[in-house]
Amino acid sequence: MGDLQSLRVFISCLDQQSLPRILQICSGVYFQGSIYELSGSEVCLSTGDLVKVIGLELLSVSCEEIETGASFELPTEYPGHFSLVPEDLPYNTIEEIVGLCPVGVDACGSFTFICQNELTIDNFTLPAGKQLTLLSVEVARNGERLARCQVVGQNMASAEILLPMALRGEFYECQSDRGYSLQEIMASSRLSSRHFRNTAEKNSGSVLIFSPMYEISAIMHMRKNVVKFPSSLEVDVEDVTDQFQDLVFITPLSMTEVATQPVESFPTMAEIIDGPEGNQFFNCSWFQELQRGRHLVLHSRGTTTMILASTPKGRKGKQYFIISKSYGGRMRRRAREFGSVYELYLASSQFPGLKVSVTHHCEAVEEEGMPALSVGDQLEVLGKVLMNGPGDKSGAAQKVECLICKRTTEVVDDEDDEDEEEDSEEISLPLFMAGNFVENLSDNKKYKLTDLISSTLPLDVKVVTRDKALEKDPLMGLPALKLEETFTETTVLTSLPNQPDRCFELPVRWLQMSLCFTSDHLPWSEAPERHVETVTEVTEKFYYEYHKLVCKIEEPPPRPPKRKPSTSAVPKKSSKSESKSSKLRSAVTKQLDNLSLGQTKGKRAPAPPPPEDTPDQPPPLLPRKSSSIAETNLTSVHNTYVKSPTVAHKSEQRLSDSDHDYESIEDAITNPHESLFY
Repeated sequence: MGDLQSLRVFISCLDQQSLPRILQICSGVYFQGSIYELSGSEVCLSTGDLVKVIGLELLSVSCEEIETGASFELPTEYPGHFSLVPEDLPYNTIEEIVGLCPVGVDACGSFTFICQNELTIDNFTLPAGKQLTLLSVEVARNGERLARCQVVGQNMASAEILLPMALRGEFYECQSDRGYSLQEIMASSRLSSRHFRNTAEKNSGSVLIFSPMYEISAIMHMRKNVVKFPSSLEVDVEDVTDQFQDLVFITPLSMTEVATQPVESFPTMAEIIDGPEGNQFFNCSWFQELQRGRHLVLHSRGTTTMILASTPKGRKGKQYFIISKSYGGRMRRRAREFGSVYELYLASSQFPGLKVSVTHHCEAVEEEGMPALSVGDQLEVLGKVLMNGPGDKSGAAQKVECLICKRTTEVVDDEDDEDEEEDSEEISLPLFMAGNFVENLSDNKKYKLTDLISSTLPLDVKVVTRDKALEKDPLMGLPALKLEETFTETTVLTSLPNQPDRCFELPVRWLQMSLCFTSDHLPWSEAPERHVETVTEVTEKFYYEYHKLVCKIEEPPPRPPKRKPSTSAVPKKSSKSESKSSKLRSAVTKQLDNLSLGQTKGKRAPAPPPPEDTPDQPPPLLPRKSSSIAETNLTSVHNTYVKSPTVAHKSEQRLSDSDHDYESIEDAITNPHESLFY
């Protein structure tokens, strides 16, 4: 059992090579109570608690001046150097020097000392006051340990002598010119407890002592996660490693760490410490069992080949599955449906010689090079070519990617309806052309999943025979299933203790949860025959996150070429004209809403008299597109300020031929009201 000392002192003098160490909390002054919220972990240090220190990380170094008591922080990467201050206490034997050498005997020429009295070794006498530099420790043939030292004589001549460890004397450490970096000082438990001066200040500098500030990673007894706290906590600890060597501390493991455990660790029992809360990747029964505190049986770990599959969108929406390669159901290939020529091109690039049937009529568009297709036409994809398409505005021909297909149609002989002939021709279909096609399949064979994934994916299939190893096969009864691609996952084969034979595979990459191995007994006397769930339903989020992870980017379909403008087309109204026309109609509507035959208040003012300087010209009229309104105005009583209806009509016809493409109905509706007033 170790001595009682503060946590700061214990960690400063601790050799990290001796980790892990078990400490017992004996006493201390707690700030903010006895509970610390540090690094997101709640740490409660009470008297009697056991803490297993498993790691240290140097955060900073506190530097204190001995004379003044001032202290300041230094970063761990401080570039300056410091010289070691010799101690005043004497060493009594050479063995004591070797044992307390501040940097170890492996650092040649790092420790220099003198002897205050004369030394006699065999027939050699060493005068008092001679400086000796410790070089190394050697073992003689008789097993005696000797210290090899260097002594400097007259005219700087040097010699090496061997001093026995039991040699006694009054030895004192000498000042060394060697400088130590902050990293070297903190890495040595002997150096970190010594005094230093800054090499830039030489002997006039202040004496310094360094106190490292560490972040301690530890496992606390009866806690299931690693906690981190600083070494500056004012608590007293005692090293009880030897007393509690057999004490088992629970170690939390992530799913990745579980999958890297030795094969001999399985099967074993485990307890869930933190469940995958908030995980939205799985939509299966076993995922609901992964709750905190639940026990699991871990059978083995390994890698599994899986297939990503999806269904067409139906009443329940689109469904997604990951299917293990060992799935035992049987499937038939299903004819694929295509909604465009571009989809035909993608499929034919994976399956050369693709044959399809046309399921909807398509009319020909000669301007864009699209031929007519009839229901029942048989197409065989031959290849893709680059052809001349319709010209652009400048008249230059555009290059269009087309799919060359062999079209076969059945021709019925009029003389004998029973005799049918086939007529074939080659046609070119632009990739941007829409259409409806279905794949021609004559294959009615039942396949295993392993046989299907050996060919090129994707494939459309239908499960016709369920996997008998499953209690309920979720793929059975689906109208269609698209096998998209294969991938490999690291998995942990798991089961629940009440059903140890019903196993499921936990994908390590998609489950953020932590477990701890327990010493509970396995729930069987003899290992049962295992039945593995080979189908796992996943969510849409999993589907899209998977594609983000693999960075699979599909090429978008090409844009169709611009159509050549037709000369017979009527030019479209400009947005400016439409805006002006809508404003005018809005103003007329407001005027009509304010008019009433019996209205006296707010009565409209009479029209102003015509200008005197232009007595023969009528007021300007807005153009109209239709002459029907103008003819109606001629039959009504005209405004007295309009000199002649004939002139007005001619003016309307003249203005209607102008460039304006909007019409005004204000005058057409106002004139009948004016006739009533006048």
